[in-house]
Amino acid sequence: MSDALGSDQSPPALLIRKLASTAQLSDRDRGAIGMLPFAVLTFPGRTSIVHEGDAPKQCCLILDGWAYRCRTLANGQRQIFAFYVPGDMPDIESLHLHVMDQGLVAIAQTTVAFVAHKDMRALIQSNTNVAMALWRDTLIDATRCRERVISLGRRQAVGRMAHLFCEMYVRLRTVALADDLRYLLPLTQAELADALGLSSVHANRSLQELRKMGLVTLHRRELIIQDWSGLATTAEFDPSYLHLI
Repeated sequence: MSDALGSDQSPPALLIRKLASTAQLSDRDRGAIGMLPFAVLTFPGRTSIVHEGDAPKQCCLILDGWAYRCRTLANGQRQIFAFYVPGDMPDIESLHLHVMDQGLVAIAQTTVAFVAHKDMRALIQSNTNVAMALWRDTLIDATRCRERVISLGRRQAVGRMAHLFCEMYVRLRTVALADDLRYLLPLTQAELADALGLSSVHANRSLQELRKMGLVTLHRRELIIQDWSGLATTAEFDPSYLHLI
């Protein structure tokens, strides 16, 4: 599998690559992003990066690993809303929504770069095009959430899982973390279930059904898509909602 995020894996370079996948950036825009001061921290797997109820003073950028946003009910049941991979800024809305209504959790060991709100505000106030690119990225995050609602409300279990596998392949491919129809999938069965609105038993059955259909295999956390056309058909997957350019 390709290891390439490009030779420069600094936080600004990764953010530039991610934003450039959905928006046009000029040299001036890239230079302005390159001046952002980041502080890098690594979180162990299954630990909180941002807690529900926090009032953060900084935004975070995923550098390595995966994270998810979730809400946990009083009875301990959890709903995972979204997954985030390198290049994603999961909590940029904290610039305007001052209390987090959901948590952000590292899945495996995850490296995160933090940038202070004051520095993000200075960037977007001085560079309209970067502000628009970040706004577009936030809107695309919302389209992914809407697509997840469609899955939870209308797709059957096998279709939900197939759709998630298709989406993550396309997203990881944009940051060179997937190729040859395969990628690392660090999710536990329980995390898959909580993202898809299923019990762990039902999630396992759905995965076994995709295997029996000859669409995917999962071995040592590596998902291999054996039949992209078949998987996309099962998922009713149309990547247009990801708005890649």
